Amino acid sequence: METSTRTLNKSFLERIDWRLITIILILFGTSCLIINSAMSGGQYETNFLLKQILYYVLGFLLAIVLMFISPKTLRKYVWLIYIIGNLSLVGLLILPESSFTPIINGAKSWYRLGPISLQPSEFMKIILIMALANVVYQHNRFTYNKSLSRDLNLLMKIGLTSLVPMALILLQNDLGTTLVLIAIILGIVIVSGVTWRILAPVFIGLFAIGSSIILLMIFKPSVIEKISGIKTYQLGRINSWLDPYAYSSGDGYHLTESLKAIGSGQIFGKGLNNGEVYIPENHTDFIFSVIGEELGFIGTMVVLIVFLALFIHLIKLATTTSHPFNVIFIIGYLSFVLFHVVQNIGMTIQLLPITGIPLPFISYGGSALWSLMAGVGILLSITYHEKDKFTIAKEITENEKE
Repeated sequence: METSTRTLNKSFLERIDWRLITIILILFGTSCLIINSAMSGGQYETNFLLKQILYYVLGFLLAIVLMFISPKTLRKYVWLIYIIGNLSLVGLLILPESSFTPIINGAKSWYRLGPISLQPSEFMKIILIMALANVVYQHNRFTYNKSLSRDLNLLMKIGLTSLVPMALILLQNDLGTTLVLIAIILGIVIVSGVTWRILAPVFIGLFAIGSSIILLMIFKPSVIEKISGIKTYQLGRINSWLDPYAYSSGDGYHLTESLKAIGSGQIFGKGLNNGEVYIPENHTDFIFSVIGEELGFIGTMVVLIVFLALFIHLIKLATTTSHPFNVIFIIGYLSFVLFHVVQNIGMTIQLLPITGIPLPFISYGGSALWSLMAGVGILLSITYHEKDKFTIAKEITENEKE
């Protein structure tokens, strides 16, 4: 375990990030209230509230364990963890369908261990953040004279590290998780030290390609079918996003009901357990619709303020922590959660297309929550094991000599 004079002078309680814990506890309480309210419509037989509480308890235990493991120790084993994570994704592709690897909602993306289902792609989000943070840190450790070739070399390392899990997840037809990984990569690349002479044309190119694909999906779907093999009918989500009421009995059903629920909540909402609009599976991806209907504009703003407090805290932590690996991990985690929040809320109010991305810390789910809590554990570890800048600089110098 890492120690220093600054760390030893602090008591156990002073070394814990209580602000982060407080924010997570608020989100935990919000999750329980809204999931319980979502169940009041009578569409579920399972008590998701009790299961969510259990998931949170296990998540907090995971976070506590990780808090006592120093970031230095995590860096030592990051590639072993990376390999294990990718092998778990490979297993889903090569193992036959069974009770251990069932097909759920048309996808074989879970391992089932008795009553517990684990989705490796969710944990891969945190694993990729750790791996990329290590790649950037190790590259910059030995970069004394920055140049375009060195920056391109770093981008190649980031791309190769990201390629394997992204390809394996795409083979599971999990576009939502792939988009999250892209958001993580972009966030880390921005703070990696790569010059904007490279990043600017890359981002402009990606924006142009993305815009072209979207326009082709809308106006020339036959071209997309010829290029990618995606059938025209499979683009229903795009069409239903643009004109949900024309597809209200099919692909646009969730969106039209979500808009109806949020709109009917008006300013103050209908009150908890008083939801009237039926939205299938409203305790998962569309839980923000429940918040909008039952707590109204005021309630949704309170939730957004809590997330804003989390983002501000992470930014502050990134600016005060001493080790480069820690900074990059925090930015990667921030990109992960921020994308989830923007995409989930955006899809419920028709700003963005619908994807299977839950609202972090609030939507019901085990693997997604445990992935988030693993990240919280590492954030707590960063604060718990934080050293002063002099000690960090000395360690980096010693490592470079090695």
